[in-house]
Amino acid sequence: MKKILWSCLLSVALLSAGAQEVIYPAKEFKGKTFITNGTIHVGNGTVIENGTIVISNGKITSVGTGAGSPASDARVIDAKGKHVYPGLILANTDIGLKEIANGVRASNDYTELGEFNSNIRAITAYNTDSRVMAVLRSNGILLASVAPQGGSVSGSSTIVQLDAWNWEDAAYQMDAGMHINLPSFISRGGGRRFGGFPGFPGAGGADAGKSALEKVEEIKSFFRQAKAYLQEPAHSNVNLKLEAMRPLMEKKQKLFVHGDQIKQMLIAIDFAKEFGVDVVIVGGSESFQIADLLKANNISVILDQCLNLPATEDDDIDQPFKTPAALQKAGVLYCISDDDDNTRYRNLSYNAGIAATFGLTKEEALSAITLNAAKILGVDGKTGSIEVGKDANIVVCEGDLLDMKSSTVTDALIQGRQINLDNKQKQLYERYKYKYSLK
Repeated sequence: MKKILWSCLLSVALLSAGAQEVIYPAKEFKGKTFITNGTIHVGNGTVIENGTIVISNGKITSVGTGAGSPASDARVIDAKGKHVYPGLILANTDIGLKEIANGVRASNDYTELGEFNSNIRAITAYNTDSRVMAVLRSNGILLASVAPQGGSVSGSSTIVQLDAWNWEDAAYQMDAGMHINLPSFISRGGGRRFGGFPGFPGAGGADAGKSALEKVEEIKSFFRQAKAYLQEPAHSNVNLKLEAMRPLMEKKQKLFVHGDQIKQMLIAIDFAKEFGVDVVIVGGSESFQIADLLKANNISVILDQCLNLPATEDDDIDQPFKTPAALQKAGVLYCISDDDDNTRYRNLSYNAGIAATFGLTKEEALSAITLNAAKILGVDGKTGSIEVGKDANIVVCEGDLLDMKSSTVTDALIQGRQINLDNKQKQLYERYKYKYSLK
């Protein structure tokens, strides 16, 4: 029996080794790079026809139509007939922490036991060898904010670039935000499995609201303890959970509040006022109803995704598609993300494409997954748009990047490094083309 078991394990190991892609992170490029003849979508609403981008040592040094001729030793990417975009940013995700959704438990490390885990750092569990990364890069997604989940206070998120040997190399902005989860004020029948679907009868609605308020008070109590602890000049014993709140209380981090309901967002505003922290709503499916209030209180919103069902049975069937335009009109700083476990977040650009057919312009939709995301995450000084002085995080695409039918990413650069766009799916495509002698 033992021999059979070992034989099976060895077979699985050999199959895994044989299937592993030979995709290496790109090396640093010290010279100059010219991206020429392309239609440049800057990310801030500006479009430059037949433009040229000059990159030196990973930084953008020139953008326009008169950059001059490339030197003989320069690397040249001819983008004639193509479109050039800023690298897309996945503003909230568990990429690198979760490999197989609802599948192999051993491949997942995105949540922690306990309610108050402010000392948990997502970056230390981040897996740069995830096969999902290559698929995201092939779809133009070059950066992501990786966040922990679970509990009332989940811990801190880090912004990563998706082409690295290890988490130290990947880290783009360390511990950029603290994440909390507000309880639901709505009790739905069918348990958690059906909680996200409208129309299911609820039970004990009053009790749900009471329990939620009690949980909110527990979270606030933890924040008050942290504030009091950090005001003390010295401590005989260090409390790691309270000490981890220091960057947030000193406004070196933002507070990412996960919630979709109006009551949850009103509580998030209350957190901003009581504790003087910068608040970002994550989810925000009902944010269109209080857009003016969010604007007045300087609250940003990360919309989970547009390809979704409406939050309640009273909403328009296309409300998730229209919400970005409602926030845009109200002047709320927002961005679009993708939290679909089944597609593993690769449809980020198509979420923006949907929003572009329901009230946004194409350039506004592009900003919602580039510059707006960078602003919300606090890294717009070095990424999010194709502007002089910023990192060369750039995507070159045949067709419209926001269009599922026409877009094909041909080149991508992260900090000026031209990265490998191969992935397992492309390899399988080539494999079976060869098997069946297809051209």
